[in-house]
Amino acid sequence: MNAPKAKKKIKKLTIHGDTRRDPYYWLNDRENREVIEYLKAENKYTDEAFNAPTKELQTALYDEMVARIPQKEEDVPYFCNGYFYYNRFEEGGEYPLFCRKKTPEAAEEVMLDGNILAKPFAFFEITNWEVSPDNRYIAYAADTVSRRQYTIFIKNLETGEMLSEKIVNTSGDLAWANDSQTVFYAVLDDTLRAANIFKHRLGDEQNNDTLIYKEDDATFEVSVAKSKSQKYIFISSESTLSTEYRFLNADTPEGKWQVFHPREKNLEYHVTHQSDRFLIRTNYKAGNFRLMATTPEQTEKTFWQPLTKNKEDVFLDDFEEFATFTCLQERKNGLVYFRILPLYNEDKDSIIPFQETDYYAYFDDNFDYNSSFLRYSFTSLKTPGTIIDYDINTGKKTIRKREKVIGGYNPEEYITERKYVPSRTGENIPVSLIYKKGLQLNGKSPLLLYGYGSYGINVESVFRSWRISLLDRGFSFAVAHIRGGQELGRKWYEDGKLLKKKNTFNDFIDVSLYLISKQYTTAEGLFAMGGSAGGLLMGVIANEAPKLYKGIIAAVPFVDVVTTMLDETIPLTTGEYDEWGNPNDEIYYRYMLSYSPYDNVKKQDYPAMLITTGLHDSQVQYWEPAKWTAKLRDMKTNDNPLYLWVEMDFGHGGASGRFEHLKEIAMEYAFLLTQAGKQK
Repeated sequence: MNAPKAKKKIKKLTIHGDTRRDPYYWLNDRENREVIEYLKAENKYTDEAFNAPTKELQTALYDEMVARIPQKEEDVPYFCNGYFYYNRFEEGGEYPLFCRKKTPEAAEEVMLDGNILAKPFAFFEITNWEVSPDNRYIAYAADTVSRRQYTIFIKNLETGEMLSEKIVNTSGDLAWANDSQTVFYAVLDDTLRAANIFKHRLGDEQNNDTLIYKEDDATFEVSVAKSKSQKYIFISSESTLSTEYRFLNADTPEGKWQVFHPREKNLEYHVTHQSDRFLIRTNYKAGNFRLMATTPEQTEKTFWQPLTKNKEDVFLDDFEEFATFTCLQERKNGLVYFRILPLYNEDKDSIIPFQETDYYAYFDDNFDYNSSFLRYSFTSLKTPGTIIDYDINTGKKTIRKREKVIGGYNPEEYITERKYVPSRTGENIPVSLIYKKGLQLNGKSPLLLYGYGSYGINVESVFRSWRISLLDRGFSFAVAHIRGGQELGRKWYEDGKLLKKKNTFNDFIDVSLYLISKQYTTAEGLFAMGGSAGGLLMGVIANEAPKLYKGIIAAVPFVDVVTTMLDETIPLTTGEYDEWGNPNDEIYYRYMLSYSPYDNVKKQDYPAMLITTGLHDSQVQYWEPAKWTAKLRDMKTNDNPLYLWVEMDFGHGGASGRFEHLKEIAMEYAFLLTQAGKQK
């Protein structure tokens, strides 16, 4: 069948004396039957032109991906407030059972069965759950639409009964007061921004709940959480470059909230409680962040005392507090390591090192404030996730679990590398690579290059069992740790945002040229992939360097940058001015317009492209990729395939369930393999 051709209905958009003519603006209306019919036509075309011919390949890929995953799976239990908690999967189950035991030998108590709760819905996700301090109730937040609008439910764990109240339109954040009768939670506004914090008493109707805090600044979002010590509840208001905390003694839910330190532009801080002090991770006089401390009575920044120093070559990612020590997650040259700081003896620190040349490590379940063990996970592109308990008193490491890969996977059959690629501006860009031993690096093999590069979010070198299906068919896989992420510290992020955003795109292109020059692949074998803000990256490289890539996968791509950032009714817009700029300011408007993928589609040949979106996406609205696809169809000058796939039941994260999402990956891999001439 012929590809669908969207109608053109010109809408003029004028600002700063400049008029853009948008022929597909009308697609911005999910209630319009004509819009839905167009999206269905795109799906029908993709089904007939791509899914049908690759059905056997997609099925084979899906089956082997599923076959690597243990049907029955159980997490390593963690201890918290008198119980051992864990999740487990039953055979064939898409969703976990949330369980606990009083002792490791005690009878299991199933708190929530995700499979039963999910039955009525095409999509189901529990984003957060918290057990009350008296261990009697569980409050959990569930989304059944895939729009990240969560309803909070409360269950009596002693009787098994669900309480009558349903707290709707929340962000999923919640925190129990120590009376086990009061829950604080965050509510969304019309743009799906978490804007208000409410207090709920068990048994009350939601419309009787008390408004605790209202965030009037549309560039800020609020959240609520409880300290691991269980002594304080915190409300945080955060924008891209500024933070403000409020705190309350968890024993006094009716008490008065106190501001920790008033918000200031470009001052970021994150607070928790430890012993008789507050710990603060902050960029105050520390571009790469440092750890500071102060007392509950003196919380303004003039009283903050440094526990660590700012270092030009080390970025403080995160920290984990315990009753007798603190662990820092630091990053140097893009690689993570842990540093242990004994309580009040921070100068007696010690390092937990890692051996592989390219890897990632992160804090795992550390909910027991009084523990003398740090639990962390270690992984790499070839090493399955490994959960380790580290005894801070003896330095002993105990492996508690290693991710199982059914079918005899051997990591020694694969090679990982870490390269540092010179950029056109002189900086070295870290690149992580994996391929199967025996693969000849002679330019004849296909390679998938992944990138993101926004919000200071790092793309880590983590193991994914489904990636074996690509590697074993002769593909290499690489991650470009480009500017806009924070792998090399705060400056790496700042040099990839606002009026320096083009560094992100140029870095990815420079990495692509390097991989070709070193014969990892050629332009006929190089594929690119990115999602969300990484989809913006895909849109730019498609416009600017189409001859470098055989194919591009753009998942839920943010491609209509200017129009979206001018529309304050769209979720996320106002909160992202510090990331992209505010186009109401002409300087930012002109700069955004110079790279916005939708606005820069041109008459030229384009690579083969697979574009995906979700009708209910709350992060990147479906009409962005839909409009982009329509414009590409109208403008491109070659016959390379262009497919749009719209998940009509899902949103930004795709399908829920541990197996269902593999169908999407099988589809993406089938696209890569067929374009690379590897149909089997």
